[in-house]
Amino acid sequence: MKKILSIAVLAVVLSSSLFAAQAAETLNGAGASFPYPVYSAWAFEYNKISGVQLNYQSIGSGGGIKQITERTVDFGASDAPQKPEKLATGKLLQFPAVVGGVVFVVNIGGVKSGELKLDGSTACKIFLGDIKKWNDKQIEAMNGGMKLPDADITVVHRSDGSGTTAIFTDYLSGVCPAWKDKVGGGTSVNWPVGIGGKGNEGVANYVAKTANSIGYVEFAYAKQNNLVHTKLKNKAGAFVEPSFASFENAAETGTFDPKQDFYLWLTNAPGKNAWPIAGATFILLAKEKTEANKKVVKFFDWSFQNGDAKAKELVYVPLPKTLKDKIRGYWKANGIL
Repeated sequence: MKKILSIAVLAVVLSSSLFAAQAAETLNGAGASFPYPVYSAWAFEYNKISGVQLNYQSIGSGGGIKQITERTVDFGASDAPQKPEKLATGKLLQFPAVVGGVVFVVNIGGVKSGELKLDGSTACKIFLGDIKKWNDKQIEAMNGGMKLPDADITVVHRSDGSGTTAIFTDYLSGVCPAWKDKVGGGTSVNWPVGIGGKGNEGVANYVAKTANSIGYVEFAYAKQNNLVHTKLKNKAGAFVEPSFASFENAAETGTFDPKQDFYLWLTNAPGKNAWPIAGATFILLAKEKTEANKKVVKFFDWSFQNGDAKAKELVYVPLPKTLKDKIRGYWKANGIL
C-alpha cells in the first residue's frame, strides 16, 4: 500500500513539474495587430528550435499598453511609440521590433491595385466626409480623368484603440490642417464618418465585403486578403506604391535614440521614394527585472538574428544592424540581457 502511495505521490510531483515546465515555456503578449503576421511567423520558427510557445493576442495597441501596464502579460505591443515620460509613469521599457507601412485599400468595381491615386488632401477630405462620392472632381482630376462610379464612399476605420490608427492619424494631422483641428491624432479618435472594424483584420474584412469602400490597414493584411491598394503622393511630390523599397526608404530617415526609449514617428518621411504612412512597431516591457523579461528579450534577439528573411517576405522592413545593436545595449543597460 505504501509503495502504491509513493508511486502516486511521485506521479503527482512529476505531473506538477511537467505542468510548471510547460507553463514556463509560454510567453504571453498582447497588443498591435499591425505586426501580428510577422510575430506569428517568428514564433512558429522559434518554437521549433526552443520549444517556447508565443501566445500573442492581436487586440490593438491600446489593449496592449493597458495589459502590460497592469502586468497581466509578459509584454505589450504598440505601433504608437510611447513618450519617455509616459513610460516612466508606467515603469515600462520600449524598443522597436520591425518597420511596416499603413496603406489605403479600396473596393471599387474595375479598379486594380496601384491604379487609383490619392494625396493627403483628398484622403483627408474623404475621411472627414467632405468628399462623398468616388466621381468627385478632385479625385478624377488627380487620376487623369479616370472614370469612377457615381457612388457614395463608405469609409472604414478602426473601432478599437489602435496603433495603426495612431500612425494613420499622425499622417493626416501632418498633411491636413483641417484634420488636425477637427479630429487630431491618437490610438482612438472621434471619427467624423464611417463604420468601424476591430483590428486590421476587421477593417480588411469590411472593405472586402463592402462595395465602394475605403479603409486603412497594415500592408501585410492587404496582401493576405487580396485587397486593392492605392498609390499615394509623398512629401517629395511623387506618387508611390506601397512596397518593401518604399517602406525601407522611409525607415532610412529615422534616428532612433535609446536615451529617449527609441521614441520616433516615421510618417511623411522626406525620401524621394518614401511611403508616407510608415511606422515602426514597438515592444513594451515592465521595467522590473524578471525571468519573463529575459525570455521575451531572448525571443526578440533570436528574431533579430534569424527573422529578417521572413519579415521581408511579409513586406516588413527589418531593423538595420546598427539599430539592433543599440537595442541590445539598451537591454543590457536595463539588466535584461
